[in-house]
Amino acid sequence: MDNPLLIVLFWLAVPVVFAGLGYACYQGLSLPVRRRERAHLLIDLLDSGLRRGESPEAIVIGAASSSDTALGLRFHLLAAHLEAGRSFPEALDRVPGFLPPGVAALLRIGIETGDVRRVLTICRERLGDLVPAVWTAHDARDYLLLLTVILGPVWVACYLMLMVFVVPKYVQIAEDMGGGQLPLLLTLAELRVPLIASQAALVFGLLVFALAYVGGPRLARQVSRIAPGLPDWLAWCIPWRRQRLQRDFSAVLSLLLDSGVPEGQAVRLAALSTANREIERRADRMRRDLESGKRLPEAVRHLDDAGEFLWRLENAAQGPGRFETSLVGWHEALTARAFRGEQVAAQVATAGLVLLNGFYVGLLAVGVHGFLIQLIHTGVLW
Repeated sequence: MDNPLLIVLFWLAVPVVFAGLGYACYQGLSLPVRRRERAHLLIDLLDSGLRRGESPEAIVIGAASSSDTALGLRFHLLAAHLEAGRSFPEALDRVPGFLPPGVAALLRIGIETGDVRRVLTICRERLGDLVPAVWTAHDARDYLLLLTVILGPVWVACYLMLMVFVVPKYVQIAEDMGGGQLPLLLTLAELRVPLIASQAALVFGLLVFALAYVGGPRLARQVSRIAPGLPDWLAWCIPWRRQRLQRDFSAVLSLLLDSGVPEGQAVRLAALSTANREIERRADRMRRDLESGKRLPEAVRHLDDAGEFLWRLENAAQGPGRFETSLVGWHEALTARAFRGEQVAAQVATAGLVLLNGFYVGLLAVGVHGFLIQLIHTGVLW
């Protein structure tokens, strides 16, 4: 580029491009947090309005009339459906991306049972899980996302260039000079395809993780259309997600049982409150067991293979207190286990990626520097 104007435009475009990438990363990393913040605002809004004796529909319509943008565009779309005469659950169905599925399901159950305020407490607990999932494991998770989005493709491209263009040239120079055996460099040249493929596969897996993290429930809905039940089954397979699902089911079940809801209906509603098809499928088995004459503590084996839920529910049924009070220790234990499991997984994944990255770098550095040392020795002998 001999044109000075093109050179100036190029150097002006570079910071703009990097600033755009940084802003895109910020938007992606903060998107789950913004979703949770909007949900928290709606829960607080409903709580304050219900204390004044207002209906959920009137609360949302009144808040939307203020033209406040804090709750986002989907909140005003929700208010528009309510103004059109739809009920609150129907409006939530028309705006599926506004609230997390579990929170939306809880609000529907609260309206159905007529006890919305008690349900709001459980909604806050669920949202409290999702926000610390970003802010407590944030260092490890943000590092993973940064490594994935920015450094991952760049590292694969650099490694590809070195292994395809640089290392073969070194091997050719060593053979022409007859500089002795270089087993590591030769091995790197022979295994360059598997090495590059393994790194590309790793970066692709991390990109899928980043997409799932940023996409959240909306992406899960799209995947469910292609493979029904797959996101819910994967959530059940992840230990900390399964523990939170068990806790959510147990919390709503105890709330419904204390309210006098029949066991079969309470199991159905508690399963619907999790917005997870795997839980709903297991709850159907529980209901069949109840219909066949089995007791509720025996039926919950479909939800907890370890039997701890069975034992705690058995004690809760025999005690004089409420189910909700008797099971609070079980819920706190599940929350602590889920938090610990997520922390351990995030830290292990981060440490593993750092060590693996160091292994690739060290392998290449030892091979190339071994050749350079051999080249210096050969030059000294000449």
